[in-house]
Amino acid sequence: MGRLTTHVLDTASGRPALGVRVVLRRQDEDAALAEAMTNADGRLDQPLLAADAFKAGRYELTFHVGDYFRAQGVGLADPAFLDVIPIRFAMAQDSHYHVPLLVSPYGYSTYRGS
Repeated sequence: MGRLTTHVLDTASGRPALGVRVVLRRQDEDAALAEAMTNADGRLDQPLLAADAFKAGRYELTFHVGDYFRAQGVGLADPAFLDVIPIRFAMAQDSHYHVPLLVSPYGYSTYRGS
């Protein structure tokens, strides 16, 4: 039953963010558990963490938004104000977790979605 999904919305353009690299790690491990790129809907083609791999604990998602904004032709400072956004969260129950990112070059928000 447990799984982890995400999506990215570019709030500056009002569109889903295509081509954002997303990496999942457990906070107590260095190795990445999963890595994917967002599709034309700003979503991943499959969950980052499927039911058979679910394990309660603390995780970190990193969203590589600087590369995305550069590819869109947005003039970013060097270094960019927001380049890689880490979101740390915990999954305690064997449930569906959806962690979306709403982002612009100078701000972002997230929440636990459904």
